[in-house]
Amino acid sequence: MESAKKYLLGMTLGELKEVAKLLGMPAFTGGQIAKWLYTQHVKSIDEMTNISKANREKLAAEYAIGCKEPIDAQHSKDGTIKYLFPTDSGKFVETVYIPDEDRATLCVSSQVGCKMNCLFCQTGKQGFEGSLSATDILNQIYSLPERDKLTNIVFMGQGEPMDNLDNVLRTTEIMTADFGYGWSPKRITVSSVGVKGKLKRFLDESDCHVAISMHTPLHEQRSELMPAEKGMSIESIIELLSNYDFSHQRRLSFEYIVFKDFNDSEEHAKAIVQLLKGLDCRMNLIRFHPIPNIPLQGVDDHRMEKFRNYLTQHGVFTTIRASRGQDIFAACGLLSTAKKIEEERGRGRGRGRK
Repeated sequence: MESAKKYLLGMTLGELKEVAKLLGMPAFTGGQIAKWLYTQHVKSIDEMTNISKANREKLAAEYAIGCKEPIDAQHSKDGTIKYLFPTDSGKFVETVYIPDEDRATLCVSSQVGCKMNCLFCQTGKQGFEGSLSATDILNQIYSLPERDKLTNIVFMGQGEPMDNLDNVLRTTEIMTADFGYGWSPKRITVSSVGVKGKLKRFLDESDCHVAISMHTPLHEQRSELMPAEKGMSIESIIELLSNYDFSHQRRLSFEYIVFKDFNDSEEHAKAIVQLLKGLDCRMNLIRFHPIPNIPLQGVDDHRMEKFRNYLTQHGVFTTIRASRGQDIFAACGLLSTAKKIEEERGRGRGRGRK
């Protein structure tokens, strides 16, 4: 049965060579497997035609690729596509493909649900259902129909990447290694609310871009919005970041959802300028589109532009992120939550028929 087999997708070159060795194959077979996986994107071991039939059978007896096709897709009129992927644990996770002229960005998930429970986030309302394996994270890229068009990947989907750091780092290693996808780390951005200990490890072990979810510069207010502030405050995040160089290849950005009469005042803008003084970074302002049962509201374009202009004029390079996929609710968590509810209803109906 395939589910009992170990998955090749998500293995490093060293691990694939070890697999070959354990099965009595020449060491170079590990390199061949890596090429079939990360260059050719095969869906079955039988497609690895430069490996002998006997060795393919040996491999297939214990291993499977581990790829899974998306089971649902919602298409926006602006070209954005939200996919729903099954995971090895039987859960579902969302991935959003965002084409934009000469760029195509994929927003990948690192967990099913999330422990961070940010007030404004639909995924947090889903609760935490588990971290994704490297296989499940990579599969969002591997099995994406538009895979060959991708220019960038952002870990801004469901879950907190620092809370699943081992598997996020394994994924970025495979994405950037010569044996893997061979991407530049400049094409990958990892987002975080800031998790003590984990953020430092990520900064030390990865060269990918970093995006910090700020949403307010004020400690009390951020604690209200984001419980993670109590574990690692925005001040201590910035103190840590100030020890790293973001003036060359690696980029640091801050994400800031603008909420009406909550974090959109000139006092907030002044506090941001003060907080980020001396830090080589940019600020991305994000429009908030209401989600069910959340008492927060977005602001109009004029308010958004006024906030951006103040920050830019005071030395913080700031952009307003274009809203994408609004007609399909591209913000994370809505599709997978709906799928979960549908399944639970199905189980309930099944129990009722017994």
